[in-house]
Amino acid sequence: MHTPHALFATTVAAAALAATVAAPAPAAAAAPPPGAYYVQSATTGLNAAGTSGTVEQHGPRGDEDRQQWNLRTDGTLENTDSPGTCLGRTGDRARTVACASPEARWEITPVGADRFTLTVPGTDRRLTVAPKPSGAVHPAPLAVGTGTGDLATWYLTPVDPVTRPLPPRDERTLDQVTFLTAHNAYANGVDGGFAPPFIDLFPNQNRGIERQLADGVRGFMLDIHQTPDGAILCHNSCTLVSRPVALWVDLQRIVGFLRAHPDQFVTVFLEDYVDPGVLRAELARVQGLSDVLYRPDRTGVREDGWPTMGELTAAGHRLLIFTDHSRAADQAAGPTRDGFGVMYQREWTVENHWSMGPGVGASDWSCRSRWYDAGTNIPLTRTEPGFRPLFVMNHFRDTTVTSTAGTDNSKLADRARRFCLPAARKKPNYLAVDRYDLGDPTAAVAALNTYAYP
Repeated sequence: MHTPHALFATTVAAAALAATVAAPAPAAAAAPPPGAYYVQSATTGLNAAGTSGTVEQHGPRGDEDRQQWNLRTDGTLENTDSPGTCLGRTGDRARTVACASPEARWEITPVGADRFTLTVPGTDRRLTVAPKPSGAVHPAPLAVGTGTGDLATWYLTPVDPVTRPLPPRDERTLDQVTFLTAHNAYANGVDGGFAPPFIDLFPNQNRGIERQLADGVRGFMLDIHQTPDGAILCHNSCTLVSRPVALWVDLQRIVGFLRAHPDQFVTVFLEDYVDPGVLRAELARVQGLSDVLYRPDRTGVREDGWPTMGELTAAGHRLLIFTDHSRAADQAAGPTRDGFGVMYQREWTVENHWSMGPGVGASDWSCRSRWYDAGTNIPLTRTEPGFRPLFVMNHFRDTTVTSTAGTDNSKLADRARRFCLPAARKKPNYLAVDRYDLGDPTAAVAALNTYAYP
């Protein structure tokens, strides 16, 4: 579903959301107790990592990239991988220095819930995020200067997540629940063709949509392209696709399932390359869609937070549809998709980068925002007063190789808890995988559904 050209799409709406990134809470938090933390930028969501003497921002990688810092009672932050070496500074640059050095000490001052400034004692100089160089993968090395606002504000995120028990199912809010999600759910070789010859050899799934629903899949990532026949499910191009399937066909399957299971909730994610009018006409073909469609834009979610599962069930609102399309592009052309019930995903969710690497070989387990680039800053840590975006955790590779997918899926719960949960400062709500039938990702979903965070 997630293609590189879609990764770097920027929108006016996304830029507007950037202004709300992790807004400070009205009441300041207490100073953090000693312990192991990630020093995480409130602007980018990336972590401070000690690298050959420099301190840079990197995508969160758990304990694999010198990103964990032990806060000591004297205000120093010792790198857990390098005892005696602390986060400090030399001139206007952040550096790793000897913990005994005066340059290793900071005044750590709370400025909001879990948000702090790290100030050089007796000065107005603070640890600060430098602007990202054009074309760079990561922002510049961290600076020490007189910056203010979010650029000089940091989360101290505990390395070991502090969780609490979940309430009963009907009392859980939507953002407290985790759902098994099928990446490219339509590319399964059962319901229809995909794209010959290469992709047909490596399908993302090997069971049809109805079987996926029966197996507990509750999130479906679908690519739609425009053809004379409407919105068709295919990847990059519908040319040469054998046995093409229309979007309305799979949505009808999902609606039928929801009618038969009135306590279930399903989310559809569209990688969307069709005109709004075409999509609207496609949805109009789905019988009973309006009876189950959930419209968070009409229920005060942004002010009051997500409803409980019991409330959603009672109202019959049990199908949520997202598009990755740009609101700004729609507004320029005319009607918007949310006018007929398809929500703009960047307004309601955060999402990590779409790939862990090639189908075989080296893997990238870091958990960084898919939507952090030169024109858009939507970190995984984004929150708003009264509203926490849903977190889509992607856990798949460029190409679906059976043995690799099975191994990756067996590590899903570990990556979710050690890497992605602290990276986003929220629990993943959608665990998106290839070949969900391998490696038991349902166990990872069950594990996340035993606790709430934060």
